[in-house]
Amino acid sequence: MLAQRALGKSPTCGGGWCADRGGREARSKREAMQKSECHRSVQLRNRVTGNFDQRTSSSAQIKHRTAVQQRKSSSSTSSPESARKLHPRPSDKLNPKTINPFGEQSRAPSAFAAIYSKGGVPCRLVHGSVKHRLQWECPPEKLPFDPLLITLAEGLRETKHPYTFVSKEGFRELLLVTGALEKAVPLLPRLIPVLKAALVHLDDEVFERGLNALVQLSVVVGPSLNDHLKHLLTSLSRRLRDKKFKEPITTALQKLEQNGGSIEMRFPGGCVVLSGRLVCSLENAPMHTEE
Repeated sequence: MLAQRALGKSPTCGGGWCADRGGREARSKREAMQKSECHRSVQLRNRVTGNFDQRTSSSAQIKHRTAVQQRKSSSSTSSPESARKLHPRPSDKLNPKTINPFGEQSRAPSAFAAIYSKGGVPCRLVHGSVKHRLQWECPPEKLPFDPLLITLAEGLRETKHPYTFVSKEGFRELLLVTGALEKAVPLLPRLIPVLKAALVHLDDEVFERGLNALVQLSVVVGPSLNDHLKHLLTSLSRRLRDKKFKEPITTALQKLEQNGGSIEMRFPGGCVVLSGRLVCSLENAPMHTEE
């Protein structure tokens, strides 16, 4: 035995020792194969699980984005603005129509709105706690009436705030300055058609502003307005048929007469307003005068 080991030769295997050695090697090989197969199955399972997690996360993100978009759309439809459009509140009647400079306009701005936005009207609206007022860039008496007075008269046809207030109050304040008579009389041929356009406007508030402006103008120019009244009285006669305007128009005619106006208006049915006095008659009957 010792001689065989010295020569590098292994002794002849005994019956049990070699069998045990072979069994251990076989078991180690099987264990190694099982470990490698288990490692590969784990890797494959991780890959499948990772793909599933990615799909799950992506689908969750899509659902989240969809939910956010739905909330935005529902909030926009349920916003106070949209609710107010669908169901207007009674208090909305007390608030003037205000122009939105940031909103899309359905039509081009009017001439007065364009001039006002470019600074062509040298005054601005000052909001007060009780009432609004105008702030002029320079004293109104130093401003030329041509074309400012005509521009303000054109603004009387506006229907949105602040143009309605600026035009109405600016026209009134400009006629109150010293020397307004000399500045306003030469503009009457151009001013009367603009006032007539306000008097024939379908909006009741526009008509009232035009009627008040006519009375304010008559206070300044007096009898100089007589040659132009015939162009305005027809418009007044049409509105006089409306009961709610009968008293304001009658009062305006009386003020025009006091300021030197010579008035003669004829209406269907035989009614005539002559120098502020109402003359009524029946068809085919002589007219009589009521003082």
